This record gives sequence, C-alpha cells and structure tokens, in this order.
Amino acid sequence: MKDIVLIANGDLRESANMVCWPAQKAMEDRLMEVVAAKGRTITRGHPVKPQGHGFIGSQREGMDVFAGIDPDAPLIVAEAVWQYSHHVLAGLYHHRGPILTLANWSGQWPGLVGMLNLNGSLTKAGVPYSTIWSENFDDPYFERALDEWLETGKVTHETDHVTPCPDLNLPEADVAIVSSIVQSMLREKVIMGVFDEGCMGMHNAIIPDELLLPMGVFKERLSQSALYYAAMQVPEAEARAVYEWYLAKGFRFHLGENHEEDLTEAQVLDQCRMYIAAVRMADEFGCEAIGIQYQQGLKDLMPASDLVEGTLNNSDRPDVAGPNGVIRKGEPIPHFNEVDECAGLDGLLINRLHKALGQPVENTLHDLRWGGPDESGSTDEYVWVFLISGAVPPAHNEGGWAGSDSFRQPPMFFPNGGGTLHGVAKPGEIIWSRIFVEGGALHMDIGRGQAISLPEEETRRRLEATTPQWPIMHAVLTGVTRDQMMARHKANHIQLAYATSAAEADRAMMARAALAKELGINVSFCGVKPV
Repeated sequence: MKDIVLIANGDLRESANMVCWPAQKAMEDRLMEVVAAKGRTITRGHPVKPQGHGFIGSQREGMDVFAGIDPDAPLIVAEAVWQYSHHVLAGLYHHRGPILTLANWSGQWPGLVGMLNLNGSLTKAGVPYSTIWSENFDDPYFERALDEWLETGKVTHETDHVTPCPDLNLPEADVAIVSSIVQSMLREKVIMGVFDEGCMGMHNAIIPDELLLPMGVFKERLSQSALYYAAMQVPEAEARAVYEWYLAKGFRFHLGENHEEDLTEAQVLDQCRMYIAAVRMADEFGCEAIGIQYQQGLKDLMPASDLVEGTLNNSDRPDVAGPNGVIRKGEPIPHFNEVDECAGLDGLLINRLHKALGQPVENTLHDLRWGGPDESGSTDEYVWVFLISGAVPPAHNEGGWAGSDSFRQPPMFFPNGGGTLHGVAKPGEIIWSRIFVEGGALHMDIGRGQAISLPEEETRRRLEATTPQWPIMHAVLTGVTRDQMMARHKANHIQLAYATSAAEADRAMMARAALAKELGINVSFCGVKPV
C-alpha cells in the first residue's frame, strides 16, 4: 500500500463541529499511533481549520479536498461524530484506492451512527468499501481487520447470521391478510408525504421513485416552507388546547425562561402549532405517512419537530379537526424521522399489518447509537443503546404519556430549541427491521429481540454517556452479535415495533417478511431462521 490518507467528515452545523472536535482529535491521535506501530503512516487529507476543528463541513469542501488526494491512495474515513454523507460521497464515488470506514465504539457523539449512514450511502451508490470499529483500537477483532485491510485493501466479516427469505408457509389467515394489503396498495395506491428530501446528507434514506411505483407507493413532495406557513396560521387557542391535552395526560415539560438554553412554553406552543398543521396537511394531500426533515431549514425558523413526530406516531394523540371532522381519530399518522423514506415505507407496512393482526401499531426508528455490557450486572446479555434523536411514540415508553418527559433539544443542534419526547422503552417483545437500497433494488433485513429493563442507575449511565434528552431503548437482539450487526447493517436507523407476546412477534415478523417479499423487496432474516 501507499501511505494512507485520512479524512474526517463532519456536520453541516458549525456549532456541532466545534463541540465535537476534541473527541475526533483524540480518536485520530490514537489511530495514528496504532498504524505507526505497524510501520505505516497516516497523513490527513485536509488540515485543521483556523476556527479550531478538522472536519469537512460541506459538499463543495469535500469535492475540493478530494481534488487534492491521490485517487489510488488507501483512504480511511474516520468518524467519532455524526457526519453528512453527501459531503464526501462525490469524492468517494470516484476514488479508486481501497476505502475503510472506521468509528470509535463510543456513545458520546453519534460516530457509529454517522459511519453506518455513510456505509448505507456507499452501498446504495455501489461504491466498494470496508468497515471496522473499536473502543480502544487494540482488541483482537480490530487488530485482525486492520491487518487484513493493510495487506489486502479489504476486510471480511462473518455474516452467517443472515438467511435469505425462502418461500414461506404462513397460516391461511395470514396469507389472506398479506394478499389483502398488497391488493389494496396496488388498487387504491399509497402516498408518502415528503417534506423536502435529503435530510442531513442521508443518500441512503432516499428511495428512487422507480422502486416504489411497482408496489403502488408514490411520493407527495411537500415543502417545509408550506409547513411553516401552515403552522403560523394556527391560532394560539388551538395550540394551547393541544398543550393542555399533554398536561392532562401527565406529560412533563421541563421549562425555563431562556430561549437560547431552556425549553420555553412559547417553543412548545409552536410545536403544537406544527403538529396541528402537519395533521391537516397529511389529510389535505391524502398522505398515509409523512416525513419532516427538520434538521435543516426549519431549525432556523421554528423549534424542533420531535414532539410533533412522536405524537403523530401514537394512537393516543390530541384530536385535530379537519373539514370532515376529527382527522384519523385514535390512529397514528406514521411519521418517518429525518425523512428516512426507507423507514417510512417500513413504518406504513407495519401500521397496516399490525392493525390487521391485532398487534400494537405504534412503530418508530431509532439510531444504532452504541451498546455494551450491563455494568450493574442485572443481565449477562449484550445490551444495545437505541437512541432516536428526539422522539418516540409514548406508547413505547414505560408509563406511556405519564412516563414521558420533554427536554430542550441541545442548542448546538437546534438554536430555536423545542422539546423532545423522552422516555425509557418498556420491556417487551420486539421485531426489528431495515429497508435499504443495494444494487438498484430494495432489500429488507428483519429479526427479533427484546426491549429490557435495566436498573435506574444503569439507564442513567447510558443516557449520560450519550444524549440524555433523547429517548432510549435497552435492546437485546436475537441471534446477532454486536460485530455481526455492524458488519451487515446498511443504515444509521433501525425500525422497531412491539408485539404482545413472543409467539405474536414471531407471527408478525413472518407475515411482514411475506408482505415485503410479495411487494418485490428482497428479504433476509437476521439471527433467526424462517419457518
């Protein structure tokens, strides 16, 4: 190999790049030590900037950086933070040398989340890459992988937990349910409302229309400016009625007076306005599911949309009146966080199928933020930290609405604040899944697991090691190790739904696999065997 070039991709928000740089710098220093001990040299492909961080901060900057990099050089994309994949996708797409994506195994910042998003984006774009992760860059798994990459330019991982979906032998009643859903989608069609595509540079989160049309799914491309306008037309009395509904449910808002640092009542009322506007726009355009970008654009105009999103995904939510009465009373309006259309498609399939099966319809995506042993010793299982960036349906939380809290979103991400929908996921049987694009086709990985309870001090430790304002799930995945999950998963997000028992969860998993397959999606079971 030639000398290795290292790049560090970052956030579009300069405030986040500044706050997160020390963690990135520490990781890079450690990595350079390890590689130097193997007789190799790493050179940064771009300098640390005068403002005090060394991240690529825009697509144009990424293109300019790659213009100065030898296209045949071995390249490491090292990530300890969230990154906008489109900053570097152009350069990586045309790079000829071996590419290694690498992250530190830490929950402090979403580095693992950022690396998985880049992996999913490269997979969709058809760019060959290898990937690895480590806590201290000295464990045997990392050492073996790094040595292999240095020698061959590739890293191989064990993925024998993956089984392509065969023809399934479902009960006759479930065959009828799957057939009915497919025929309904093809006959009546489905609209996904997309409030501006491409949130946070997530190339992997955009499904080409041509892959949706054969299954009867179409996009209604909506503008966040229209949502902002509609929200501003909502009278304060309507917004306050929603706010009072939350309070009556026992939902706790942690309010203060300083707009720059605290969650204020005015911010919450604007979130209530956005909720009402979003429901009415979904109704107006006939959208079965909607996705709000919120991380860019709206963040400079309004509080974050997290409270809106979690509320939309819940059956028990405030009534919103439309021209023909209350809109979808007692039903969720599936929302896909960060306009992740892969999650949106999965979410609307779950909603239809679970309703037909009599199972909980509430579902949400989470970030694969981090994971590790339970330091309290209450379980020997490997416990993942699934941590969505702001909101879950409260039906997923211990205590529902009354067990949930709203904290101000961190100022480095959201200058106009806004409340999260925080809680700790209740224990229960879960089905996890992910739809992704590879080779010009849609794929779905699906598996099983449990959300478990951990002692309060262990939950607090995990929250404080991540972003404590955000909702958390303690998840144990069936038949999938940490490294198998990381090696296979093609996204920063994982979709989660509950079932009322292990048997019902197995049934729902099998039926959803059959539904996806019938719609033309390539399905694989992960950690479980099809029956």
